[in-house]
Amino acid sequence: MKIKNTGAKYSAIVGIGEKLAKLERETTEKFLRLNRGIPAVTNIDLSQIIPLIDFNSAEIQVYPANSGSFKLKTAINKYYFLDTTKPEHLFVTAGGVNALDLIFKTLDNEQLFLPEFYWGAYVNIAKINKLETNTYLSFDDLLQNKENFKNASVLICDPNNPIGNKYDDAMLLSLVSELDKNGTTIIWDSPYRKLFTKNDDDFYAKLIQFKNVIIAESFSKSLGLSGQRIGFVHSSNPDFNTSFNINLLYATNGINGFAQVLVEKLLASKEGRMAADNFRKKTVSEMQLNIDYLKKKDLLADDFYQDSTPVGIFIIVNKSEEELLKHNIGSVGLYYFTKSNKDITTKYARLCIAVPHKELVSYFDNL
Repeated sequence: MKIKNTGAKYSAIVGIGEKLAKLERETTEKFLRLNRGIPAVTNIDLSQIIPLIDFNSAEIQVYPANSGSFKLKTAINKYYFLDTTKPEHLFVTAGGVNALDLIFKTLDNEQLFLPEFYWGAYVNIAKINKLETNTYLSFDDLLQNKENFKNASVLICDPNNPIGNKYDDAMLLSLVSELDKNGTTIIWDSPYRKLFTKNDDDFYAKLIQFKNVIIAESFSKSLGLSGQRIGFVHSSNPDFNTSFNINLLYATNGINGFAQVLVEKLLASKEGRMAADNFRKKTVSEMQLNIDYLKKKDLLADDFYQDSTPVGIFIIVNKSEEELLKHNIGSVGLYYFTKSNKDITTKYARLCIAVPHKELVSYFDNL
């Protein structure tokens, strides 16, 4: 049997999770799984949402519209863009990974530039799509060497994965403006942002004013719906949208109808907005307690937060993956998230701090 080698690697994060599961089976000990990338402080309470859904409706039982439910896209427009965009600029996808895969498949750029510290899936999805990747050192690097990024794609993730830091919005918009004028394609992938912002946040409404911006979003983090595998892409470029819509059709043939109805109820109904707000409030509150605790224990790797603010859902600590594992704490070594400085980054680890504060403290007090 002949196969096409993807060139991609199996996810280290998934592999570490499988390792921890094996250790739990073999030792009967419990491990704090901070290697994962989803909020696990609390589940979103859907008890008031389910009665609003008609499971016998065509929205759930019949093939969905290729680019997504009109109701859902209308709700996304209002919730994310304050009614400043058009439904035809929105495409519902099977989560963030599917969104990125289709973006990379659709674009015809010379290179994709990632942050110095990046989520490893970016590189692997790019490899599958035969797209060359490189990294930029900082936002200043993008501005000072704009010619290097002309006719290329630049991916920005804020708050960042793996660092978990947040930059000033005005600075980010200024950066995007300069890159846009430079002819650089900006892929904005920030699935954690909506955890931290209020319903009147107008950042995305400002972001879509730039013609070369593509937004990839996911409901996995901001609504705690990673199991539903649903997200969206926004672009105002008609040529990109035409090709993206065709790629979306043959990759998915439409996105799960139930997931679309569920998210639309969460975004558009009074009960849904209350459930989403409660989920975010509890998650962010516990994360802040965890950040304060790690600072107090001198575990936060301050070097990564000199000109930005640590917010989560990830944090870098000055302990290695191996050191933490000795205390039954699962993490991911920072060296997995960069192409450079492998020798230096081995002493740091990425944690997902979106877990109950008392649970985190019960493990870290033993360090």
